[in-house]
Amino acid sequence: MRAEFVVSAVDGGARTGTVRLDGKRFRTPCFMPVGTRGAVRHLSSADLADLGAEVVLGNTYHLMLRPGAKVIRDHGGLASFAGWDGLTLTDSGGYQIFSLQPKVDDQGATFRSTYDGSTHLLTPEGAADIQADLGADIQMVLDVCPALPASERVLRDSVVRTADWARRGRQAFLNHPDAACRQSQFGIVQGGTDTGLRIESTERTLEVGFDGYAVGGLSVGETRDEMLGPLAVVTALLPANQPRYFMGIGDPVGLVEVVAAGIDMFDCVLPTRHARHGTVLTTAGRLNLRNARFASDESPLDPAFPSSPASRWSRAYLRHLLMTDEPAGGRLLTLHNLAWLLDFVDRLRAAIDAGEFEAFRLDTLAVWS
Repeated sequence: MRAEFVVSAVDGGARTGTVRLDGKRFRTPCFMPVGTRGAVRHLSSADLADLGAEVVLGNTYHLMLRPGAKVIRDHGGLASFAGWDGLTLTDSGGYQIFSLQPKVDDQGATFRSTYDGSTHLLTPEGAADIQADLGADIQMVLDVCPALPASERVLRDSVVRTADWARRGRQAFLNHPDAACRQSQFGIVQGGTDTGLRIESTERTLEVGFDGYAVGGLSVGETRDEMLGPLAVVTALLPANQPRYFMGIGDPVGLVEVVAAGIDMFDCVLPTRHARHGTVLTTAGRLNLRNARFASDESPLDPAFPSSPASRWSRAYLRHLLMTDEPAGGRLLTLHNLAWLLDFVDRLRAAIDAGEFEAFRLDTLAVWS
């Protein structure tokens, strides 16, 4: 099921468009909330629909361990299992290579379960098959994502292994009895901040041929300036008629900068993680609701965003919920942060359509930098 991408408007490097997948579609640029274990923390699929989310991301590593890919397959796939009517994307498990530091060799990555300590080998072929069982609309090929900074040898090894795994994972996807007719598969470019390796990884990934392309291994410890140069090199090489996905970015400055470089899709746990720790996204910038100055503040979280799902409650009340560990506090702030960020992306998209993206970008930098 090849992803069809139609560009609607271009403003500099930024663009808007529509991705079509088997009768469903989503608009780009698109922010995808992260539902690690099949749900965004504190929220239901009905909440996500009410917020206007179009694509939700699931974590292959966690879902393959609990409840297990076969259980999800038998329930009709991840969307059906979660009662979600929108689109889904599953990562490959490659990020766990970055975060959990498993044993990695040419065959694959060997993990210990965070749940019971059992050992699991995830191969490129296995990642494709597991994600076929999970049934997401888009699955990601298994890659090697090194932490930054990293030595040239580590980066080169990740590029070579990612390219080999891409070839194997793509073949497994195409050979699967029904994955290719139900899903799209995206390849992933690695190479750290090394421009030459980024070019090599992009070319090798394009040689394999995928339904869309992702940029991985950035926004993992390097500075924003160190990130943008290699990103621009990659997007210049990627096909204009296929979607481009930056993996793991969700702050307003990061979003406008990657969109300026030609990115169409992005995901991040930032808005939901911020909410659980009391940090709120607002038109005036970040607000740490745990600060004592908000204890008697009767104003809403963001007076400039009255459509927030949390607008009926004061900062003082929401702070009280946080300080007393009431679950409602985390839920309401999560609803607000996701609503705010999805609205931000709506406004970003409108700015591109109107030919006013650069002004929008500069306004965002002025508030959030």
